[in-house]
Amino acid sequence: MTTRLLLLTVAGIIPVMLVPTWSTGLLVLGVIVLLAVVDRFLAPSPALIGLQRTPGPMVRLGDDTHSVLTIVNDSERTLRVRVRDAWPPSAGAHETRTTATLAPHETREITTVLSPRRRGALSADLVTVRTLSPLGLIARQRSMSVPADIRVLPPFLSRRELPSKQQKLRELDGRSAVMIRGMGTEFDSLRDYVDGDDVRSIDWRASARAQDLVVKTWRPERDRRVVIVLDSSRLSARRSGEGTVFDAALESALLLTALAAGAGDRVEVLVADARVRARASSHRAKDPVHDLSVALTPVHPELYDADWEQIAAAVLATTRQRALVVLLTALDEATVAEEILPILPALTSRHRVVLAAVSDPELDELTTHRGDATEVFTAAAAAAELLTAEAVRARLRGLGIDSVSAPPERLPGALADLYIGLKATGRL
Repeated sequence: MTTRLLLLTVAGIIPVMLVPTWSTGLLVLGVIVLLAVVDRFLAPSPALIGLQRTPGPMVRLGDDTHSVLTIVNDSERTLRVRVRDAWPPSAGAHETRTTATLAPHETREITTVLSPRRRGALSADLVTVRTLSPLGLIARQRSMSVPADIRVLPPFLSRRELPSKQQKLRELDGRSAVMIRGMGTEFDSLRDYVDGDDVRSIDWRASARAQDLVVKTWRPERDRRVVIVLDSSRLSARRSGEGTVFDAALESALLLTALAAGAGDRVEVLVADARVRARASSHRAKDPVHDLSVALTPVHPELYDADWEQIAAAVLATTRQRALVVLLTALDEATVAEEILPILPALTSRHRVVLAAVSDPELDELTTHRGDATEVFTAAAAAAELLTAEAVRARLRGLGIDSVSAPPERLPGALADLYIGLKATGRL
């Protein structure tokens, strides 16, 4: 029943008020029912409408995409329809309801703009079609499943830092005057000494021949191995900033993949908790960052504890060549002491290990509020948490393991700087 039928029923009260008899009321009611019944049989069936969804391209979180709903009038009569192209709330769909008049066998396309609010595979909801009758008193409605999926990739906001990080790598690659020799690098060329150069790089024999100071430049080795492990256990499901810890870790993995692949290194990415849930590799990939984004888009943290023995075995099985292994996990004291430290000797014996973690950006702020007793106790608890995290990092340094901890928006850049530092000093 439509609003028109309701208005007609209200209008029927007028003759009843003018002639307040039972016969008048029954007559008005009979006319309304008769019109409604006739209009119901004249209303076309929604099955006469053909539907097809065409999803738009995959998009990064924060950008808009679209979906095209094609409706076809398969009948010989003109149809008036109202269509609702439904999507889940996280799709951020705009103007999902449309009214159209379709001539016989006419095709109409309806574009729905989507502003996704979360990463992952975005599946469309039902399409509801309502056909209107000639008098508009009765409408026939049907909801149909028209499958469509749009993949929403991680936002990769840290790509704005990529040019500056790549410039630092180019400096290491012999394209500027600054070059630092480290173990595992190969000789590139000789050049004149400039202020700021490491005196250990001076080639005294070449300087004697040239009668001026000359330094050696060293080219970092290429085709090294970088294995990134993303912890997708329950510790990564907690909120941090505007997203989860796993989202920040994924952002860091994307920037490091782009940087390392651009430097000629081979990157392997593992996502694991109680099991290895996803793998991605830059080997033979035209766009490693895009391939990694597509592979990890549907992966979300699960409420399981991480099985670090299985993770270590997966890392060792990934590559036999010495590699940089980056563990993106939490600096949780109990987890590090009881689960990560026991498996580190197996990794450090063959690889260089780095532990990266997302720090809570609210802890520093909590330590500054000391207005009353409650805030003082809260500040003390936050300070104790920060000291615990620093103690864990100090313990890792004592074992020769590099670590980095930063808020979500700063962790990608901090991890990239650590990678560049390892390259510069020849430790990778």
